[in-house]
Amino acid sequence: MKKIPIILLAAGQSSRMGDADKLMQLIEGIPLLRRSAMTALAAAPVYAALPPAPHPRYRALDGLDVQKVEIPDAAEGMNASLRGALKHIPADARAVMVLLADLPELTTSDLQCVSASVAANPDNLVWRGATETGKPGHPVIFDRSLFDQLSNLTGDAGAQSVVRQHADKVHLHRLPADNALLDLDTPEDWASWLTQRKSQT
Repeated sequence: MKKIPIILLAAGQSSRMGDADKLMQLIEGIPLLRRSAMTALAAAPVYAALPPAPHPRYRALDGLDVQKVEIPDAAEGMNASLRGALKHIPADARAVMVLLADLPELTTSDLQCVSASVAANPDNLVWRGATETGKPGHPVIFDRSLFDQLSNLTGDAGAQSVVRQHADKVHLHRLPADNALLDLDTPEDWASWLTQRKSQT
């Protein structure tokens, strides 16, 4: 089956990090955004939704085979990124994966497993990653039949309204530990995660 393209949401303002940009924070010398893009690229083609240029996030993706999608109205919130990036998804794509750029524990294998669940559960319209205990998380895959709904969303609530509307057609695929939910939004989140990471090495 043709690989499901990935929209990497990376146009947010990172407001909870103070003066720092969470997606430009370094993990083993690599900006989180670049690291997330590399993880996604190993699974499928990537369309990265980015803030208006010029912006350091563009340089973080230099040299990667990522389609950079500028989101002029990124300040509106997450749904501006969804609308903008969806316009670039190939017409023959049967679905699209939506992936947040600040989930450092997600692996290429995780993304591939959620993608594989589409073929394994063809009667659904939404397929998403979940924690080991079954709590819904990321990534989230949407069937093409939902693209019009996604393209009409506004604000910063993401696509949760679409997911809720089709709650009876959602498949949850459990991923290891809290990979599907662990994000890094604040300096405290970063400090805690880096400390834990060091203790495991």
